[in-house]
Amino acid sequence: MNNILIAFATIFGIMIGSFLNALIYRIPLGINIAYPRSACPNCKHVISWYENIPVISYIFLRGKCSNCQTKISWLYPFVELITGLFAFFIAPRSLGPADLFNFLFFLGVFSAFLVHFIVDLKHQILPDSINIYLGLLFLVMAFITRPWTHWLIGFGLGLGFPLFVSWIFYLMKGQVGLGGGDIKLYAVLGIYLGPIAVMQNIFMSCFLGAIVGLILMASKVIKKENPIPFGPFIIIVSSFQIFTPDWVDHLLRYIP
Repeated sequence: MNNILIAFATIFGIMIGSFLNALIYRIPLGINIAYPRSACPNCKHVISWYENIPVISYIFLRGKCSNCQTKISWLYPFVELITGLFAFFIAPRSLGPADLFNFLFFLGVFSAFLVHFIVDLKHQILPDSINIYLGLLFLVMAFITRPWTHWLIGFGLGLGFPLFVSWIFYLMKGQVGLGGGDIKLYAVLGIYLGPIAVMQNIFMSCFLGAIVGLILMASKVIKKENPIPFGPFIIIVSSFQIFTPDWVDHLLRYIP
């Protein structure tokens, strides 16, 4: 039974990854996620169902559009495979409601983090729709498993502290320190993480961002005036806080 559940979970994760690719492409452009049908960005060739099978179609098409031969980004199969791999590791141990709920919750959080991570790197935005989705996920889990003071104070600190610091920075420098998407992401993370962990996240992600920024500037990869997407640093720290205990637990099952 466990092997069957793991197989189904992995396939389901790959399918979710295919949907995430649509979100990553469409949300920043303001395109409806349901229609029109997927098409080649170059020649507008409508992609047939057999050209849209996750991972497999990319391999058979040799990474090119069947109509104009324009290269298809490697990011598409990467997102599908990494989502499937994550689902493989957190696959439910049974069909019990608790196991299924936890599987869907953590896969949902990972999916939102992945969309945020890539979109912020490519477009330097953290979409409100993804933050709202995350907030609803965290609120449901926090309502079930944590006292109201945990998520309410966590939300307040996650929103208020970065907003206050950004406002002070603006008064001193005349520049926006944190984008609105970053502040909203901290706020929704506070719902799940609570007051202590969200403050840890704020300081750790700022520290990580500063270190990476200094390294990139010292190596002349970027210039001082170039903005660095900050969302990925928040997501990296959040992933360790949210997923690590569960990853360790599930990984132990595959160690003899």
